Amino acid sequence: MVKSDRKNQVARMEMANRLFFRLYQCANMLHKTGTRAVAEEGLTTQQWAVLGALSRPRAHGGMSVGDLARYLMVSRQNLSGVVSRMERDGHLSIAPDGRDRRSRLVSITEFGRQVWVEQAQPKIFDYYDKALAGFSINDSAHMLHYLLRMLENMKRLDDPEALADENAPEALPD
Repeated sequence: MVKSDRKNQVARMEMANRLFFRLYQCANMLHKTGTRAVAEEGLTTQQWAVLGALSRPRAHGGMSVGDLARYLMVSRQNLSGVVSRMERDGHLSIAPDGRDRRSRLVSITEFGRQVWVEQAQPKIFDYYDKALAGFSINDSAHMLHYLLRMLENMKRLDDPEALADENAPEALPD
């Protein structure tokens, strides 16, 4: 029986290796093809995610850089460059947080909202339609369920003390 347990463990790790490699490939292709989908708007997938996060009703008054980084699950350092370029391009505004002078609030500008709603979103929805071709709504719901479960496990690896984040993104914010 020990031999079959070892065989099962090897098979499980081989499957895990394939799964995580495919996730890695999907992330790279999302960046490559997603950026191509919104390139005419001068956006990248990182900027698309920032606009999506800030366009949510919950973020109406803006988000601190730290909260935005946690929501997007990126480092503050990586987010800082993206936010600076987006501010330069007029998509975002950055202002001191009235509740905490050490913190800065990032908000989507009227121009950024216009780019997001009128130009980027239609192309993003077309991208989703093409990327999910052949998937039923049930397939997508199952995939989302499993990705969220994996995300929770990974968050525990990142910070074993952290509680499940109720605000975890379900996908790139829309």
